Amino acid sequence: MSPVDLAAMLGWLVLLSLFALAGGLFLLGVDRKLAAHMQARIGPPLRQPFIDVAKLLQKENVVPVNAISAVFHLAPVIALSSSIVILFYLPVGSLLPVLGMYGDLVLVMYLLTVPALAMVAGGFASGSPYATVGAQREMVTMIAYEFPLAIVVIGIAWRLGAAGFSSPFALGTMAANPIWTIVGPLGIAGLLLLLLVLVVVTPAELSRIPFDTQEAETELAGGLLVEYSGRNLAMFYLAQGVKTLVLAAVIVAIFFPWNLSGFLAMPPWLALPADILFFLVKAILVLFFSVTLVRVGMARFRISQVVSIYWMYLTVIGLAGLLLLMADAALPALLGVGV
Repeated sequence: MSPVDLAAMLGWLVLLSLFALAGGLFLLGVDRKLAAHMQARIGPPLRQPFIDVAKLLQKENVVPVNAISAVFHLAPVIALSSSIVILFYLPVGSLLPVLGMYGDLVLVMYLLTVPALAMVAGGFASGSPYATVGAQREMVTMIAYEFPLAIVVIGIAWRLGAAGFSSPFALGTMAANPIWTIVGPLGIAGLLLLLLVLVVVTPAELSRIPFDTQEAETELAGGLLVEYSGRNLAMFYLAQGVKTLVLAAVIVAIFFPWNLSGFLAMPPWLALPADILFFLVKAILVLFFSVTLVRVGMARFRISQVVSIYWMYLTVIGLAGLLLLMADAALPALLGVGV
């Protein structure tokens, strides 16, 4: 890679990092505003998450006496930085993944666990019994939803591979070849089931109601984050916002990769910003149906219920979707044999 290309890539990474921070906080504000209107409240302004972060950044970091100081301070840094890095492997509008040549959806799956593991490490390092219980619950929740999530990833990639695409796990391949256009009726039914699984996994990835047992204010007084304050808490809050944007981007990249410039003729200087705005609209819709609507309409599950939901119900639904995709791929061959 030439120095010019390297400088251009670094510039894009910086811009994308700023977009991740601003876009994540914006989505948190939209989520709070939509939830407030659904509950017949006015709610905070859209800029409230920005105000909260600005205030927290001015506050002092309070470190518990029993805490492991190095891990306690390092955990929020890892959570935030790893959340931002994930976006480098995802398409944003018509902008292809900046680091797409170095990773695919499997890598994104692994990277999604890093912020949660950082929170677990920070919870254990804080020395609080509430945070310790929250960290244990976070690990159980991660183990529960990883299998259904893997089924979704394998199912989509397998169907793309069966259709003859050479890099089925690459997000660039998914963005250029919408999965809905290569399947038949059985495949559409299977995709709807896999989309349902991914939508239900999203609130658990974000520790949102009804899967927020690891924070559970009424039980654990905040759980994992009970001892965090000041700049450390601000970084965890930013990490949650960025991860919200990242998960919305994953769903958009897999199931809704279309861009506005693909439907409307527009000059190049207008196509990129228009596609990014369209991407944000799709991200807001994904956020509404997967997070806002669910947390307003449901109460918190017990940790035992979380495990049974993912290991039993969501796993069965995911496997049914995978089988439908396999049947959809095999149907043309069977019809050809019959003829």
